Amino acid sequence: MRVFVTGATGFVGAAVVQELMASGHEVLGLVRSDASAEALAKTGARVHRGDVTDHDSLRSGVEACDAVIHTAFNHDFSKFAENCENDRHAITAMGDVLAGSSRPLVVTSAIGLLAGDDIATEDSPANGKIPRIASEQAMLALRERGVNASLMRLPPSVHGAGDHGFVPILIDLARQKGMAAYIGDGQNTWPAVHRFDAARAYCRAIEVTDALPVYHAVGEEGIAFKDIATTIAAGLDLPVKSLTGDDVADYFTWFSHFAAIGIRATAQKTKANLGWQPTGPHLLDEMRNTDYFAG
Repeated sequence: MRVFVTGATGFVGAAVVQELMASGHEVLGLVRSDASAEALAKTGARVHRGDVTDHDSLRSGVEACDAVIHTAFNHDFSKFAENCENDRHAITAMGDVLAGSSRPLVVTSAIGLLAGDDIATEDSPANGKIPRIASEQAMLALRERGVNASLMRLPPSVHGAGDHGFVPILIDLARQKGMAAYIGDGQNTWPAVHRFDAARAYCRAIEVTDALPVYHAVGEEGIAFKDIATTIAAGLDLPVKSLTGDDVADYFTWFSHFAAIGIRATAQKTKANLGWQPTGPHLLDEMRNTDYFAG
C-alpha cells in the first residue's frame, strides 16, 4: 500500500515510516520544513509539503494514498486547547476524502485521557473534560459516517533513542531543581511502550481487515512514578524526594497534571486483533542503559 503519514519525521512518525517501509509499503510523508523534507527523502519515502492546519495539503495527500496514519500533533502546551481543536479539524478533513471507501485511517490519541482507578482497556471511555478528547470525538464521528477509522492510544511514555517527551522533561526538571521528585507516595502509575513497538502496531492496524475502533499501544501496563523518579535520581546522582501541597506546583509547574496521572492500561484486544506483541526494552532498563542522562 501507499500510506500517507502525518508527522513523518517526528519521534513516533519516523519510527512508523521506517516500519512501513520495512514491511514493503510505500510512504508519502507530510513535512513542514526544508530540513524535515531532506531527512524524510533520505529514508526513501516521498515528501509531501504541508501542515496539519493546511487542509488542502492534507486532502491531496490522502487522495494519493491507500491508507492514512495520523501521528502529527502540536505539543505546545501553552495553547493546548487550540491545538486539540486543530487536530479535530485535520482529522475531519482527511476523513472527508476517505468517506465512501474502505481505506483505513489510524488517528493518534492518548491513554492519559483514561486516567482513573480502574485498569483501562480499549473499551474504556475517555474523559470528556480534557481537550485532547477532540481527536477521539472526530474519529468516532467519522466512523458514524462509515469511514474505516481507528484510534491508536499512546501511553504517557513512548520511549527510545531520541525521546523528547515526558521522561526527558522530568530529567530536565531534576537537573534544574537539583533533585528528582514524585508526588505523595509515588505509586501513581504510567503505562509505557517502546517507539518501535508502537510503530509496528500502527503498521498492523492498516493491514488487518477487521480493524478495531480503538487500539492500545501498551508495552508495560503501569510503572510507578516513584520508580521513574528514583531512576532519574540515580542517573543524575541526585537525591529523590516526595512532594505534597504547594511544593508540587513549585517543582513541577505546568507539568503537575501529568506528574499526577495515575493509570494502568492493557492491550489484550490490540494484541489479539493485530497479532502484535511488544518486544522492545522496558522503560526503566532503557533509561539506565542508554543515553537518557547524557548532556
